[in-house]
Amino acid sequence: MRKTKSLSFQFLAITCVFLLHFQSIIIHAQDHIATSEYEALGLTTEPKRETLEIIIGGGGGSSPAPSPEPNCPPPQTPPPRPTFRLARARRVLIEFAKTVKPNKITATWIESNKDTCNQFTGILCGTYPTDGQRAVAGLDLNQGRLSGKTCDNIPLTGLLDKLEELTFFHVNSNNFSDKIPTQILKFPYFYELDLSNNKFVGVFPEVVIQATNLVFLDLRFNNLQGPIPSDLFKKDLDVIFVNNNKFTGNLPANFGSTPARYLTFARNQLTGEIPRSIGDASKTLTEVLFLGNKFEGCLPFEIGYLKKATVFDVSENSLTGPIPASFGCLEKIQFLNLATNKFYGTVPESVCVLPGIKNNGNLSLSNNYFTAIDPACWILLKSKILDVSNNCIPGLPNQRSKKDCYDFQCKVKPCSNHQSLSYVPCKTRWGAKQDTAPVSQEMATEPVTYKSLKPHHRLRM
Repeated sequence: MRKTKSLSFQFLAITCVFLLHFQSIIIHAQDHIATSEYEALGLTTEPKRETLEIIIGGGGGSSPAPSPEPNCPPPQTPPPRPTFRLARARRVLIEFAKTVKPNKITATWIESNKDTCNQFTGILCGTYPTDGQRAVAGLDLNQGRLSGKTCDNIPLTGLLDKLEELTFFHVNSNNFSDKIPTQILKFPYFYELDLSNNKFVGVFPEVVIQATNLVFLDLRFNNLQGPIPSDLFKKDLDVIFVNNNKFTGNLPANFGSTPARYLTFARNQLTGEIPRSIGDASKTLTEVLFLGNKFEGCLPFEIGYLKKATVFDVSENSLTGPIPASFGCLEKIQFLNLATNKFYGTVPESVCVLPGIKNNGNLSLSNNYFTAIDPACWILLKSKILDVSNNCIPGLPNQRSKKDCYDFQCKVKPCSNHQSLSYVPCKTRWGAKQDTAPVSQEMATEPVTYKSLKPHHRLRM
């Protein structure tokens, strides 16, 4: 009986194919246009069989009615695409919501909201690459102020470790704490981790160093301490925000190995000199903040290699020495802040004529011990782009007392790298025609790194 049914199905199928082919021959003979069935349908390339069947089934317009077709077996309906990824994530979110105090975000993570992707707040869904399933691709709980039911602190375990399809996890301004689960090391598409302004303590998290896919790391405004590991600068990260913690010690000598574009080390307790290797980051480094630490010594001339840098801020440290001549090579710099240190000497003209500074930037040298400014700098002074208040410059208002200036000059020590401070690693502008265009009064857009100094500011790539 099964063999008879099989032969009948084959006979009907052959009949269907023959009739369709015969009809195509007739059309070809009459119109001499179509060279194939899919060209007769107005298609430029042969579609997949499923598409062809849909188009034929939906024909209409002025085309002649097709000949009656035999009772061919209907095509089998493909099985429904599995949805276990989304269903699994849904269970995780609903269970997590039961562990935190009521809030506007997790209040939507309930059974009665059937559409996880559109009714659960803070959830971004996407199509998983390997099997085409819908999945939770990202979690954005920024400024959620979530806290646990039994105590304010919330562990990441039970949430982050259970959502293996995540591409980003952003939880700025909550009460997450404890360790970062090692399960994220197995997440194949996990690129962004933002744990800023939470309750994390201890040393720099080792799991971050082991994560191979991360490109965005934000650990600012926590209570992390100890040294910053040298392996961090071997990671293929684009963003490193670790400001407003309690990190100590020197920056590693391989600091310049990082390919990151945006770096903030501000307001920690870092010491020592700015590493000379910073010049190795010349092809990528765009913005860097060292402000509010305990850095000392003189600035390395290698900073002048940062041809892409738009922001360089070492304010509020104990740095000293003259401004290196190489700073005249910072062709794209817009925000240069050396304020509140122990710099001295003359403010060089080569810095004051930099296009980014002159046109819409900011040059802050206040609270130092400079004794003179070159002529081109007076224009910036009048336009309030340059701030040299509380220095030792004769004839200018708001300067230090003569006694303060004298006492400093008596104690000043020459830089150990003083010979390199006159080195200029780019083509000299000496003798070049100066730009006489008026100074722009329009300030540049606030840099990305300065936004990181605000604890509740949400940052994304």
